[in-house]
Amino acid sequence: QVQLVESGGGLVQPGGSLRLSCAASGSIFRFYAMGWYRQAPGKQRELVAAITSGSSTNYADAVKGRFTISRDNAKNTVYLQMNSLKPEDTAVYYCHADNYPRPDLWGQGTQVTVSS
Repeated sequence: QVQLVESGGGLVQPGGSLRLSCAASGSIFRFYAMGWYRQAPGKQRELVAAITSGSSTNYADAVKGRFTISRDNAKNTVYLQMNSLKPEDTAVYYCHADNYPRPDLWGQGTQVTVSS
């Protein structure tokens, strides 16, 4: 069973940047797509960005132009570069892998807090 481990979260001021990493314990080439979700207190988990094995990308409207998702197959790692962060970006960010036909995989989450 491949495991996903996120890192890179933390506290940042509005307008700042963070880069999240999601390291997989096995090859990510097997996954049709990988992505980042987030969940703020009292809200549902929502898709932030996704990237397919062919490197096609998809972004939530709220982060377009500010966030960039990328993958390094050699390192079995997916990244989320977050720029121009806003307080409303505060959430726990989860790495996700589309493991069809097996159950989807999730990381444990990493907290991102945007506050002055």
